Amino acid sequence: MSIIVAFQEDPALFYASVIIFSLLVGSFLNVVIHRIPVMMKREAKQDCSEFFAEHFPDSLSSSEQTLVKSQNPVASKYNLIVPRSACPHCGHLITALENIPVISYLFLKGKCRECGSKISIRYPFVEILSAILVVIVALKFGVSYQTLFAAFFTWALLALTFIDLDTQYLPDQITLPFLWLGLLINLDNTFTDIHSALIGAAAGYLTLWSVYKLFKLLTNKEGMGYGDFKLLAMIGAWCGWQVIPAVILISSVIGSIAGILMIVTKYHKKGKPIPFGPYLAGAGWIVLLWGTEINNTYLKLFV
Repeated sequence: MSIIVAFQEDPALFYASVIIFSLLVGSFLNVVIHRIPVMMKREAKQDCSEFFAEHFPDSLSSSEQTLVKSQNPVASKYNLIVPRSACPHCGHLITALENIPVISYLFLKGKCRECGSKISIRYPFVEILSAILVVIVALKFGVSYQTLFAAFFTWALLALTFIDLDTQYLPDQITLPFLWLGLLINLDNTFTDIHSALIGAAAGYLTLWSVYKLFKLLTNKEGMGYGDFKLLAMIGAWCGWQVIPAVILISSVIGSIAGILMIVTKYHKKGKPIPFGPYLAGAGWIVLLWGTEINNTYLKLFV
């Protein structure tokens, strides 16, 4: 009996598996959220060092040139797998038992076992949020490949949301692969037809790019980053061009309300850019699940 048949015959087993697996993925997402920006900065520094050493050797001191030439990529290897996770305060390596989603945090009472330093509440929050969102996805799509793909879409949006909140980056390492994945899975009409997906990817990018160019022309300021264009293109590739207006409307309304509240409550300093990616990601997740219903409701009410 295949696992799909087992899940269909025993919904409790299906949802229990979804919760456990989503918690585990949520734990890995915490690594992704922390490490991808660090990896981007390390790569950028390495590229700049090599560029200056090759083209402008006189701009570097002899010690800096020696350092660049002697750098060993293997010795300084840093990716999503290595080095092992460790306490940022004392360097204590996190064991497998200390890395069980949610349970370890509760057992350790939110503190490092070695030095007693406080562990951020965000780690279990991301794990729990991952489980909640994917359970909603499973309730929507049931035992199907749509649930599997929608879960990966959800995890990508979660990672992008927290990375953008922390750094105001929306890494190409996530948006571009998932843009292409959206187009590939829609070859089989998984969430929309391939023509809608292709137009959605192009329309998503060009819509925000046009807004960006117009805003810059009028104010001589940059209103958003290129990562936002790619994120909307990714959402368009998964959901189709039909939901692009709904994504822009939902994200803009929620983003405006949240921005005003943050400024009024002095949670956010006035003049500091507010990342738009989290609101795009939230709207993208909503339309993946209920985009058709949202569009039909709008047409009934206004058209």
